[in-house]
Amino acid sequence: MDLRKVKKLIELLEASAISEIEIHEGEESVRIARHSSGVTHAIMQGSAHGHPSGTGAHSPAQTAGQTVETGHVVKALMVGTYYSSPTPDAPPFVTIGQEVKEGDVLCIIEAMKIMNQIEADVSGVISKVLVENGSPVEYGQPLLVIT
Repeated sequence: MDLRKVKKLIELLEASAISEIEIHEGEESVRIARHSSGVTHAIMQGSAHGHPSGTGAHSPAQTAGQTVETGHVVKALMVGTYYSSPTPDAPPFVTIGQEVKEGDVLCIIEAMKIMNQIEADVSGVISKVLVENGSPVEYGQPLLVIT
């Protein structure tokens, strides 16, 4: 299922009084629920090739507990596990100082055994990586900064 569709569904859910929505598209399905705390979670299911669970290749990262970021902050579109590279022994998709164009793959978020590529929605230069390879991420969590 296209990540843009999932993001749009989340936005629609947040803008409405509906507390839960479930969509089936072929073998894939997504269930989005708003919990009593107001937090929205998306759970995707389906068949895809899995990312090795090992965290062999780590890229340098900075923690998110810093001051307000300047530039365009790329946020997680779902809850899952952040991977900076396609496989543990491959180089990361992006590094600090690297120029990216809109549509370039920045990272992968694994959710329910589905590998979801996160693409740049703006062109620029990667100025910060805010997440460690192999770490869990929440919906809306800042991942990278593009300036």
